[in-house]
Amino acid sequence: MSNPVLIIANKNYSSWSLRAWLALTHAGVVFDEVRIALGMPDSREKLLGYSPAGKVPVLIDGNTKVWESIAICEYAAERWPEKRFWPADRAARGHARSVAAEMHAGFVALRTGMPMNCRGRYPGKGRSDAVDADIARIEALWGDCLKRSGGPFLFGAFSIADAMFAPVVSRFLTYDVRLAGALAQYAQAVLDLPAMKEWYAAGAAEPEFLAADEPYATTV
Repeated sequence: MSNPVLIIANKNYSSWSLRAWLALTHAGVVFDEVRIALGMPDSREKLLGYSPAGKVPVLIDGNTKVWESIAICEYAAERWPEKRFWPADRAARGHARSVAAEMHAGFVALRTGMPMNCRGRYPGKGRSDAVDADIARIEALWGDCLKRSGGPFLFGAFSIADAMFAPVVSRFLTYDVRLAGALAQYAQAVLDLPAMKEWYAAGAAEPEFLAADEPYATTV
């Protein structure tokens, strides 16, 4: 049987691709990767060849096609239960699912004001009252999870909840959002993951510059 295939976009910019890719890679799932660079004349056509939504990521596992990061992660948890994508405890698992779903559906101001950019460093950029409110909620959410679990990740061991927040950790680095104590340790633990380092190295090496995703860049 051939390996599952994960369709992703630019590693420098695509936060949703990172979520699914990180969850699968950290768990040790063997898959093939297809990268479609966004902003190219044929990007849309290529994406539609894999998903009717025309978006990434998409996981193709035999005759099964799954899109949306949270759906891919849930599928992976069922497909490879031995990988323990979610906490074993039912209560913790319910909490982790709530946290992951809140990230999937929310924090629009943060995502808009601070686009993910692995290469760039823009201290202080993207701040607004709405973004600061999102940051405060994330800090409270992380703090509560870490207090309950004791760390190093939100629910002790790495889970889908951490994969969903990995692009936020990346944004906090890019825009120099200062964290303290357990929150800073958590963010560093995510950045120190071998899979996260691999993603960052690949993103830094990408040649594409997408102006729409680089609102604070002064030069190309």
